[in-house]
Amino acid sequence: MPSADIALDPRPRLFEARRKVFPRRVDGIFRRLKWAIMAVTLAIYYVTPWLRWDRGAYAPDQAVLVDLAHRRFYMFSIEIWPNEFYYVVGLLIMAAVGLFLVTSAVGRAWCGYACPQTVWTDLFVHVERAIEGDRNAQIRLDRAPWGVEKIARRGTKFAIWLLIAMSTGGAWIFYFADAPTLAREFLTGTAPFVAYSTVGILTCTTFTLGGFLREQVCIYMCPWPRIQSAMMDEKSLTVTYKDWRGEPRTHGLKRAQAHEAEAASSLVRMAQGEKVGDCIDCNACVAVCPTGIDIREGPQIGCITCGLCIDACDEIMEKVDRSTRLIGYTTEADMKRARAGEMPVPPMKRLLRPRTIVYFMIWAGIGCGMLFALGTRTHMGVSVLQTRNPLWVRLSDGAIRNTYTVKLRNMEGRPRDFVVTLSGIDARMWTDGGSRETAGRTVTITVPADRVGKAQVFVIAPAQGPQRSALLFTATAVDDRKAAASDSSYFERPEANP
Repeated sequence: MPSADIALDPRPRLFEARRKVFPRRVDGIFRRLKWAIMAVTLAIYYVTPWLRWDRGAYAPDQAVLVDLAHRRFYMFSIEIWPNEFYYVVGLLIMAAVGLFLVTSAVGRAWCGYACPQTVWTDLFVHVERAIEGDRNAQIRLDRAPWGVEKIARRGTKFAIWLLIAMSTGGAWIFYFADAPTLAREFLTGTAPFVAYSTVGILTCTTFTLGGFLREQVCIYMCPWPRIQSAMMDEKSLTVTYKDWRGEPRTHGLKRAQAHEAEAASSLVRMAQGEKVGDCIDCNACVAVCPTGIDIREGPQIGCITCGLCIDACDEIMEKVDRSTRLIGYTTEADMKRARAGEMPVPPMKRLLRPRTIVYFMIWAGIGCGMLFALGTRTHMGVSVLQTRNPLWVRLSDGAIRNTYTVKLRNMEGRPRDFVVTLSGIDARMWTDGGSRETAGRTVTITVPADRVGKAQVFVIAPAQGPQRSALLFTATAVDDRKAAASDSSYFERPEANP
């Protein structure tokens, strides 16, 4: 209990000691939705590294792989090279715009259903409930002195939490190497040190954040609630206690045997012209809240919009034979309309408004643009770098020679031959594997599968001509003449010669 001095101190406190939250089990549409999303997200996270995808003999067969050693990112049939990092940037922009869309439409729904902190915390809570019992049993166990039963239950709970945390960290490292191979090396102690350290760090963070900090992360550590509060407006759907319908609250319905008496009393009061609210002050909405807030106090940063309080309230309203959705999704604008006795706008109509439509168009436009770019790319590339030391060489017959390094990217899982064509000036070229006698306007370069091939190319031209002339190197795939790429450079002479 706080002391009298603290209770009477009007000054605000910058820190409040954590109050343990023991969420009560509840069933309903939103609880089942959370079950479904948790199952899908966890299945995606744990199973994805083990999926196989045949890319041929020259590429890895893991469906999703971040190959840091070879600087590649594979996602099923998509392969992203370092020079195509803009695709990753596009995905990040789509994720940000998607969050903007969700927030403007349904508030903190991401936090309540799909955030990793929410998903793993929800899993830990269910494990805790299965071992220690529901809310009341957990409170009794927490207050009980340490004994054999308490140590056994807490030890079992912590052990299962630790296994979940270790599997979380273990699944993460499989995204960066071949999963079966790395798993074998990890179990035999031959895996790289970075694998063990990564698993250790993620195990500790998952165990701590999901098991102990829980709502503290959402309320105090995560910056997203502050960002979301600035993005929401009066037309954003949020979980709301409909005070115009629930107030003034009635009491005495916490026990089943008092329902009929309270209902009769309420009828008498209504007959006398006194307004009676639907809220019976049972605190069921508080008991099921994973962050421990009271939604009846109005909008607050601790609400993650999970909707469990809606399920709990609906369950109580059905028991006392009153209309459901005393707590439900609504907007600030509809709250004002309801208090004024007007009909609220249907939620689906609230979703279709200019702001959400613009967000969706931006999100969809970026996605369609990326899909178009992926579908039309040539799976090859060329870059030319002029050797500048020396910049030029005068040959015995007076001709001028320049040297270039030509890099060809073969983005397919098989070796390919590329024909490099020179244009812009009257010149000939050969590679370091040929000779001047074999020089011509084209050279053929073979590039291994999924690699960047390098070749030193020598270009000779007459001494007569401008000091600097533009050159164009065009590379064309032998097996696909439509696949072509080009890069420009310059041919340098010692001086201007008319």
